[in-house]
Amino acid sequence: MKYKEIDFKKYTDCLENSEQRKYSASKDYLDVTTNKLWEVLVYNNYEAVMPVPFVLKKGIKIVHNPLMCQQLGIFSAKDDRKINEKFLHFLQKNYLIKVYYFNETNTFDSKLDTKKNFLLYPGNYTEVFAKYSPKRKRKLRLDDEVVQNSEIKEISYPEAKKFIEAHVVGLDKENDSVALLNTLEAFYSLKHLKFLAFYYHHEITNMIATYSDYDTIALLGTFNNKKYIKMAGASTLIDQVIKENIDHCIFDFEGGNLPSIEEFFRGFRPELKPYTVIENSQKTLVRNFASLMMRGKFF
Repeated sequence: MKYKEIDFKKYTDCLENSEQRKYSASKDYLDVTTNKLWEVLVYNNYEAVMPVPFVLKKGIKIVHNPLMCQQLGIFSAKDDRKINEKFLHFLQKNYLIKVYYFNETNTFDSKLDTKKNFLLYPGNYTEVFAKYSPKRKRKLRLDDEVVQNSEIKEISYPEAKKFIEAHVVGLDKENDSVALLNTLEAFYSLKHLKFLAFYYHHEITNMIATYSDYDTIALLGTFNNKKYIKMAGASTLIDQVIKENIDHCIFDFEGGNLPSIEEFFRGFRPELKPYTVIENSQKTLVRNFASLMMRGKFF
């Protein structure tokens, strides 16, 4: 179904009542992250759905998970391996795929690569904290001087933007930074996003961006002033959000495939939840494009 053809009530009902439910597959989330460039594969009368985001390159539609959209995949009342295979085969046969990420609940007969994610499930904060690694607990014991001269405050998007522009790392292109800021601003205006900052001597040293869904708090970004990286402000901020929400919400760390990031997340002792992915090289993309054109399947 093209975007304008989607029955969003049926789509949302299927998503909200699915075993695999993910905030990142909601209409609001996808509209923001894809600029409404997404469609959906539907099984029967919305018994199962699969959102398919794409980009347009010289008029060619290429499936690509957007920035800050970690997992999509298939959503149904009960995860069904056979139905999942139908979706997978249809996607691969009819679309030009650069990057597509399924969710951790989706299972397949086909062999697919995986990526790592980490989740903390709801529980008593004291018990959750007790499971933190010894290293993480040490990091959270701030020096007396830091305690006396620091504070944690929620800040506005304009304040957050200024800090992000000064300290963002890991984005290769200027366009990526613009897309990141536009996405964060849109989520903030929809009241889904909060920015929490760690101040030391009245200066922001660390900041995190968290997205709130009814049962999930997702860590969408961690931003640090490298000068203060050893102060553990980021750990303190994440621990604060966990403390305030873990009794009723899942805390989603949103990834962890880089060794340094994985080590950092593992210090909070979350559960490893791998998810399956399709990632194709430029060479494979060109070959698949030619194959689709020959079969008259490209659309």
